[in-house]
Amino acid sequence: MKLIHLSDLHLGKRLNDFSLIEDQEFILREIYSIISEEQPDIVAVAGDIYDKPVPSAEAVRLFDEFLTKVSEQTKHIFVISGNHDSAERIAFGAHIMEKSGIHMSPVYDGKIVPTVLSDEFGSFGVYMLPFIKPVSVRRFFPDSEIESYTDAVNTAVDAMNVDFTRRNIIITHQFVTGAQKSESEEISVGGSDNIDSSAFDGFDYVALGHIHSPQNVGSERIRYSGTPLKYSFSEARQEKSVTVVEFREKGDMTVRTVPVEPMRDMRVLKGSFEYICSRECSSEGNTSDYIHAVLTDEEDIPEAMGRLRGVYPNIMSLEYDNRRTRSSHGSIENAEADNRLPIELFEEFYKFSNGGDMSPQQRDLVQSLIEKIWECEE
Repeated sequence: MKLIHLSDLHLGKRLNDFSLIEDQEFILREIYSIISEEQPDIVAVAGDIYDKPVPSAEAVRLFDEFLTKVSEQTKHIFVISGNHDSAERIAFGAHIMEKSGIHMSPVYDGKIVPTVLSDEFGSFGVYMLPFIKPVSVRRFFPDSEIESYTDAVNTAVDAMNVDFTRRNIIITHQFVTGAQKSESEEISVGGSDNIDSSAFDGFDYVALGHIHSPQNVGSERIRYSGTPLKYSFSEARQEKSVTVVEFREKGDMTVRTVPVEPMRDMRVLKGSFEYICSRECSSEGNTSDYIHAVLTDEEDIPEAMGRLRGVYPNIMSLEYDNRRTRSSHGSIENAEADNRLPIELFEEFYKFSNGGDMSPQQRDLVQSLIEKIWECEE
């Protein structure tokens, strides 16, 4: 059984007022070519099909064309909704599409029925668990204690009554503890949406979506395929890919990746205005790439953005890194503070204000308040 694992297409996404639909159309054609060459039995798309719950007409058209073409190359396509999707819209037409081997995750109702396939090594169960929150699980299990995202997923998985004597995969869209995130993801305040990987014990493969960087979590058995395109400049150094998984007897599995190349890359250029405009710098990559420029000049350059756009037509953003910005804003070196958890920022604020660390009891209280506030906002 061969599986191609995709996720986080974010079709219809705009970045810095640039529409990425042309780039997405290009990368889906490349993915289709990989599928045609690999001839998988299963294609799994682990959520965040669209960038918004109400996607644009061109985003819907693009996914429709992709699904239609892929269905001609593989027997089964499994698609779940992510936190950016409308679960109801993803579920629309599911019963009709099922007849063509296109399995769209229904709105979560406490019951997940697997699709059981078979090959020369026996039966193979596929479970689709769309993005869920504790509040969406509690209503179906009122007698269960469900306080955290881990509780919610544990409850949902326990209710599946999985036959772990056969091979099974689960396709889901959650933030598993230990995954390395990027700036372009929406992760809950305080890390309250973390899922302990033990929730997926027993599954032969966990096809994850939500985190944009391709990576394993603990082992290759639990994997994020990542986005097919870079969706923030924090991903500029990442190599995007498609994940290919091959299953033989239970316990015998191989995972590999096939790199994908975008129509336009996303790059960070740092140096003086003169250097970034120079032939030496501009010849290092495609000048039509999406660019974030970091100018090291001590004085602001008049009309810098417009002048740089004459060299790099798709420049998206610009900032300065010099003595003035370092002293007034903590500079780029301290920008990582934006990536810290709210509890860590509060601890720093508390220590600055009180001259000492919070007690464990104080920390637990603040963390619980953060999680309650986030839950109410959701």
